[in-house]
Amino acid sequence: MGPSPVTRPTILVIDDHGGFRATARRLLERDGWSVVGEAADGRSGLAAAAALAPDVVLLDIGLPDVDGFTVAERLAASPDAPSIVLISSRDAETYRERVRSSPAAGFLAKHELDGTALRSLIGTASP
Repeated sequence: MGPSPVTRPTILVIDDHGGFRATARRLLERDGWSVVGEAADGRSGLAAAAALAPDVVLLDIGLPDVDGFTVAERLAASPDAPSIVLISSRDAETYRERVRSSPAAGFLAKHELDGTALRSLIGTASP
């Protein structure tokens, strides 16, 4: 038998901007992630997380229906909770205290997103 295939960490991107979701997908897949789904709002994001069981959820704070912090709490309450990384176009200082008190592994400003930054927040080895 040959070597076993490398398992790529799976990720769900929840963000209301289609352009950002597409950019995040390209960046993350180039850096070894497997983007298993996308959602444009909190409700569909929760449903997608339940159906897809990703390792990580990249979660925008400013969603149109449910605040990202609320979505993070709901995701964290699930039996096989994914790692959660909050994102925003605003910088970390804007949300510092709320991020600290949330169940998220951390926060990235959207312009800082890449696979290496994401791995450093959640402690995942490179594929």
